[in-house]
Amino acid sequence: MTPAGDAETPGEPDRCPFAINAAELTADPYGGFGRIREEAPVALARVADGRNAWVITRYEDVVSVLTDERFVSNSRSIPGCTTDHHAESLRWLGLSKDLVPHLAEAITQLDPPHHTRLRTLVARAFSARRVADLKPRIRALTDELVDGLPGRAVDGTVDLMEHFAHRLPIAVICELIGVPAEDRAMWREWSHGYTDALSLSRVLSESTAYLRSLVERRGAEPAGDLITALIQVRSEDSGRLSDTELVTMLFHLVVAGHETTAGLIGNGVLALLTHPDQRALLRSRPELLPGAVQELLRRCSPIVFGKPRYATEDVVVAGAPIGKGEVVLPVQGAANHDPRRFPDPERLDITRSSGGGGAQHVAYSRGPHYCLGAMLANQEAELALETLFGRFPELTLAVPEKELTWRPVPGTRQLGRLPVKLGAEA
Repeated sequence: MTPAGDAETPGEPDRCPFAINAAELTADPYGGFGRIREEAPVALARVADGRNAWVITRYEDVVSVLTDERFVSNSRSIPGCTTDHHAESLRWLGLSKDLVPHLAEAITQLDPPHHTRLRTLVARAFSARRVADLKPRIRALTDELVDGLPGRAVDGTVDLMEHFAHRLPIAVICELIGVPAEDRAMWREWSHGYTDALSLSRVLSESTAYLRSLVERRGAEPAGDLITALIQVRSEDSGRLSDTELVTMLFHLVVAGHETTAGLIGNGVLALLTHPDQRALLRSRPELLPGAVQELLRRCSPIVFGKPRYATEDVVVAGAPIGKGEVVLPVQGAANHDPRRFPDPERLDITRSSGGGGAQHVAYSRGPHYCLGAMLANQEAELALETLFGRFPELTLAVPEKELTWRPVPGTRQLGRLPVKLGAEA
């Protein structure tokens, strides 16, 4: 791994890229990418579809790439390029022609003005006012799940990922969108299977067929949910939202609203269980909870890196030349642990954001693709931690930390299971 600014130039065939899905990076992404950050802040990597990408790991450079209009999400936005490389990679994975658009044309894969048009349509559902209005319902859903935890115990142990962290976000996003409660378990399975290449085709086929049917039902029987609102937008201006766009948007809202928030809750619970001083501080000063969630996002976000970007012209990043059309991959997880921006970055400090530090994380990205559901995810995590630790102040891990398993999904840091002992209720 050598910096792109060395004697060689980007794209030379004699470079030796590292594999972005290497086992050591998946097992210890923060440590692995941290070493890359210090040794080669712009390094060449081989990504999942076999292409090379320039991995960007320092905070300042990651923010620059995420906010620089010269870096785009879709290869067709590169002047002179008519090929959608992401769509090609999906076909390479074996997805059928009718399923490819549901991933290739997701809002995260688009650039302005198409991205702006779609984002504007759905942004109101995640406004500060809408999220505040949802708080009582989210609290009720949280209480309901926590009430049921003792009954889930087997030999005194409960898996918080299965019975809490995954169930709360799927309940919230399904209720917001308009998915009936009896179908939430099905969506948990689809959302989980989305990250598995072997089940991706089945998941997309089944879930998009379900959504098309649900959209048809909501067209005949409107309700006060997001599906109905988006159908009304389409009815008012038929050129603004196609059937494929609507189904694609709904699919990604459910998946994004579930998996990442579940990961945040699980990682956050584990961090507080393994840092009893911070847990005690939070218990004595509950007003620190919003800042604590921001520090958890910085230190143990479930997202290590997100979508790649393409350079629309020759660009220099950290002194390294990136050629027009080349791929860059900003690694938010490495940026959030950059000691140049966050002093003593491996230390969990729930007061860090009180000085503006922790809140400067890039877990939710930056720029035009800043996470639409950030406020909703923050609120879910805050209520989850407040309720769980408030009801079960003696909550402990049921196994040694080193025995915990992590999902082997490149670019993420999410627990497979989180076995705990609840202890006595408060």
